[in-house]
This record gives sequence, structure tokens and C-alpha cells, in this order.
Amino acid sequence: MKILVTGGAGFIGSALCRYLISEVGADVLNVDKLTYAANLHSLDPVVDHERYQFLKADICDADAMGQAMQSFQPDGVVHLAAESHVDRSITGSAAFVETNIVGTYVLLEAARAYWSGLKAARREAFRFLHVSTDEVYGSLGADGLFREDTAYDPSSPYSASKAASDHLAAAWQRTYGFPSLISNCSNNYGPHQFPEKLIPLMILNACDGKPLPVYGNGQNVRDWLYVDDHARALYTILTKGRVGETYNVGGRNEQSNLAVVEAICGLLDEVRPKKTSHNTLVTFVADRPGHDQRYAIDASKLERELGWRAEDDFASGIKKTVAWYLDNESWWQPLRDGIYQGERLGLVGQSETSIVAGKGENA
Repeated sequence: MKILVTGGAGFIGSALCRYLISEVGADVLNVDKLTYAANLHSLDPVVDHERYQFLKADICDADAMGQAMQSFQPDGVVHLAAESHVDRSITGSAAFVETNIVGTYVLLEAARAYWSGLKAARREAFRFLHVSTDEVYGSLGADGLFREDTAYDPSSPYSASKAASDHLAAAWQRTYGFPSLISNCSNNYGPHQFPEKLIPLMILNACDGKPLPVYGNGQNVRDWLYVDDHARALYTILTKGRVGETYNVGGRNEQSNLAVVEAICGLLDEVRPKKTSHNTLVTFVADRPGHDQRYAIDASKLERELGWRAEDDFASGIKKTVAWYLDNESWWQPLRDGIYQGERLGLVGQSETSIVAGKGENA
């Protein structure tokens, strides 16, 4: 099977590429623009594999996307390329509209043109999986779960742009009969995640003895999904999912932001003990604008219909994640030195070039 992956140098995309090459035996074309959050070193385990190819290209480039489809001749597309950091969307929404909405439109049209020209058997088998987020649903109260039929209610420029792209993917299926599917996942974590995100930022700040800034009172709740479980889910949906359907992907691991930080501190106290607990570094800071209170995914449709289930709970996943960051300084240190030093992002009135010290978080 030949699979074109957009955004394959990103966190989730690189995990998917590694899985497809190493576990599935697929041929993979990784199409990535290589923005600040991309890292080709995340593909080191497969970069020299005969079934792996890389193309540096922007999904907004219609000619490049058309040529990629025609030259690679994929059996399926997994569309992960996106601007994904909520805080950055607050101060730089234009990039989110351009990549997440316009880019998805361009890619859908390139894939539709390619699909339309396939012979009957390949045309029938072709699939396009648009990967999205649970943030399109907005904020939950203390009870309940996001289901596939939950009404959209995005709160941030990021989630609004993803909601729009979801609607495009659904409309292309309904209008043109294009074989698209949509997945909406909960918060991912694991190895190779860019250090602006909550979990790697807390690990690296704690190791450096720096403050661990927690938004508000830290009681915002997220469902956490280990990235390798998500990679398995994406392949399952692509190959077994029903055209036109949406599948929610979650780990059934609800944790408050404060509980996540405390778990990280507890693990670091065990493996890198200091005179005082790493918990003493926790610092409560002003909340993010429009910060949703709670996300929680009902993944029962994916589990029941397609047989997928998360293998890692939060305890096992966070232990592996902390260990990976401690063992792979050569991967993250250049990012901390040259791209992102841990400054806070997403303050209203803050420009992208006038960032103050603090925290970046996608939670």
C-alpha cells in the first residue's frame, strides 16, 4: 500500500511514518513544508528505508500537490499538515487560516483530481483521511463526553480553522462522492513532541530548574492519547473506516493540567532527585484567553466498529515520555537553543516578535 502523509515531519506525522514503514510495510511519501515545528531527525529511524520518500512542499501549492499525487500514485492520503498550537493562533491567526483552511482545500482538490482519473478498482479503494482535533467541539462541563455527533463550538482561532477544514472534507464527500473520512483526536503526547507543548515543556523546564507555569488554577481537564496509539488508530481508520464517517480517537485518560505536571514532577523526583521536589517549581500564571475547561473523548465507535483500543494508559505513557526526553537531549536541545526557549505565547496584544517569558501549551 502506498500512503501519502502530509505533515510527516511533525510530531504525530513522524510517528505515523515510522509506524507505516516499520510495522505496516507501506510505501510512504512524506510531504512537509518544514515549518518551525517540523524536525526531520524524528524520521531518522526510517530516512534511509527504500519504502520512504520525502518531499519538501507546501500544501497550499496546488501544482506541487498535483504533481505529488500523480508521481507517487498513492492508495490513500493521511492529511496531518496543520498549524496546531493554540497559543500561536491567538497572536498569529493568519497562518492558521492559510494552512489549515486554504491548504486543506488545495489538497482536497489535488486528491480529487487524482482520484477521478484512477481506474475503477483503485478508485473504489482510495481513501483520504483528514486528521483533526477534539477542540472543534468546544468545552465540556464536568460531565459528558465528545461524540461524533457533538455540535461544533470552537473557541480559538486554531480550533475554528480546524472546524472549517473538517467541514470542507465532509462537503467534498457529500458533493463529489470523494472518499474522505475525518478523525478527531484528544491531546497527544510522547517522544518527538515540539517543546512548546505542555508535557515536553514541563519536563525540560523541570530538568533546568526553571518555573513550571500552569494556567489559571490548573484544573482544565484533557484526555491524553499516547502518540503511538494514535498512529495505529489513523492506519486503522484509513484502511477499515467507512467513507463519510467521523471517528473520535481518545485514550480514556482524563487528567487536569496540574495533575499532569505533578505526575511529571513525581517521575523526575525518582530518576533525577534534587534537594526539594520538582513540584516546588510549579507557578500559577494568568489563564489563556478562551481556555476551554474540559475535553473528553468517547472513542467507543472506533473501538466497537474498527477494533482499535489505546494500549497505553497515562501512567505508562508519561513514564515512557519522560524517559525519552531524558535520553534524547541531542534531539531537543537544538530546538531549545535556536527556535523556542520556553517563552510564553498567546497573550492578547502580544505580537509574534515581542514574546515574553512564560509558557507555551496546547492543552
